[in-house]
Amino acid sequence: MNSNHSRVLVVEDDPKIAALLLSYLRDEGLEATSAHDGHEALRLIQQQAPDAVILDWMLPGMDGITLCKSVGGFSDVPILMLTARVDELDRLLGLNTGADDYVCKPFAPREVVARVRALLRRSQGLLKATPALWQVDDAAFRISWRGEWLSLTRIEFLMFRLLLSRPGRVYSRDQLLASVHDSQRDISDRAIDTHIKNLRKKIQALDADGDCIASVYGLGYRFDVPA
Repeated sequence: MNSNHSRVLVVEDDPKIAALLLSYLRDEGLEATSAHDGHEALRLIQQQAPDAVILDWMLPGMDGITLCKSVGGFSDVPILMLTARVDELDRLLGLNTGADDYVCKPFAPREVVARVRALLRRSQGLLKATPALWQVDDAAFRISWRGEWLSLTRIEFLMFRLLLSRPGRVYSRDQLLASVHDSQRDISDRAIDTHIKNLRKKIQALDADGDCIASVYGLGYRFDVPA
């Protein structure tokens, strides 16, 4: 689907903010509708399957975090969280519950539109490129990169598989730790950094331009599909 015809749902209880976002999204050629509370938004997401959701943190009835968790149970729709909370732990909580990106209020509407377009490109355009770049073999615990199998440890495999599952999404160290909990090894959160460093080296040994795992300060790591 061309991103210009993508459907965006704005979930915002402030009518002025909702109207502002709808205006900017429509001016950019996107189809945009709105919901004013969490329960209405959940119903619309289930019925209409939008291509992206802009979600306010504080909502009447069902808050944004609860809604984000509910949506994650049945949909992979990318979610951009709007929040007035600037504390790092609040940002991390939003990402841990399924949000793909966040913008703090007050925000520039054009920035919100740009971030929505980035989420749409990741969810719609990059999936076609996946087979040529990597392949995950769960049965053999191995991952290929540009046609060659990487020499990965079990922990590296589990971590990389998680990052590959949602390109562009930030995963915290806690989430990466949780992905390897069944390895029955005592792993600290700082050890995650070492495993990521080794993983980067192994990818770049096969592909000099394979600098695809980004560090997101204060949050964790993100896999970006290379050009």
